[in-house]
Amino acid sequence: MLDLNGKAILITGGTGSFGKMFTKLILERNPDVKRLVILSRDEQKHFNMAMDFPETKYPAMRYFIGDVRDKERLERAFEGIDVVIHAAAMKHVHLAEYNPSECIKTNINGAENVIAAAIKCGVKDVVALSTDKACAPINLYGATKLTSDKLFIAANNIKGSRNIKFSVVRYGNVMGSNGSVMPFFLKRRKDGVLPITDKKMTRFNISLQDGCQMVFDAIEKSWGGELFVPKIPSYKIVDVASAIGPDCIQEEVGIRPGEKLHEEMITVSDALNTYDIGNYYAILPQKTIFKREEFIKHFNAKLVDPNFSYNSGDNEEWETIESLRELVKIHVDPNFKA
Repeated sequence: MLDLNGKAILITGGTGSFGKMFTKLILERNPDVKRLVILSRDEQKHFNMAMDFPETKYPAMRYFIGDVRDKERLERAFEGIDVVIHAAAMKHVHLAEYNPSECIKTNINGAENVIAAAIKCGVKDVVALSTDKACAPINLYGATKLTSDKLFIAANNIKGSRNIKFSVVRYGNVMGSNGSVMPFFLKRRKDGVLPITDKKMTRFNISLQDGCQMVFDAIEKSWGGELFVPKIPSYKIVDVASAIGPDCIQEEVGIRPGEKLHEEMITVSDALNTYDIGNYYAILPQKTIFKREEFIKHFNAKLVDPNFSYNSGDNEEWETIESLRELVKIHVDPNFKA
């Protein structure tokens, strides 16, 4: 089991939904963590998070105001850090379409700054969070995250003799995260009408806890350069609406700019370098920094079928209306009643 006691860890974008859950799990599992640095540009979110994780109770906590766009500030923050989790991003699709330059500055330039600072400061492990929208992207957000993924994977080629590994985790919609559909429907159901972008729409589904566990597993298992994809169920957007507001009218309003009807996490083109390693798929770079046959033997990895793809619309595992109601209670609102 991964032991982070005695380690110094930094989370970029650490005041967001992922950062708060990851912080909670680190402190529960590794009470003797040396230092846990939360890097975020939002001072109000820092203030709020410090109410939940005060330094008086958790002496390892550090609240570091900074922006991934600022390379010099990152170098200051990364000094003495062992593990960096890169969660900072502009993530709202429609806002990125309207503000493309700002999205590029954070998601691409920010990724380059994280990589450069990590190499310069002697960080040992870097795990970058990706998204299903980075797979065959049709929107600017997805395109910037695909570029970010490529940068982190390629960073393994420029590390020289330094003992550092870069890897990426890619997963789908996170239940209850900021801007996600479940809290939105819970808020809107009192109006008696739930807006549906398209009744054929599907999405992958993962809990915040499982997303965090993916990152823990990546820290532990990565050899450098892998893009890890979880095996997770899909849901139909109409089933989420029916689960949360069974008596509500479902009003179709049309797909927003940059949205897909179904999300992908692995394309047929990726299949040639995609391995089944149990709970996850691992997409390897065309040229690895390790011997591929040793990786296959170590993980008992199996190359997927050359025609394999992983799409939310033709997934083999699906959430039902009943299972979605249980998930809402567990992960979003414990007082929820349909």
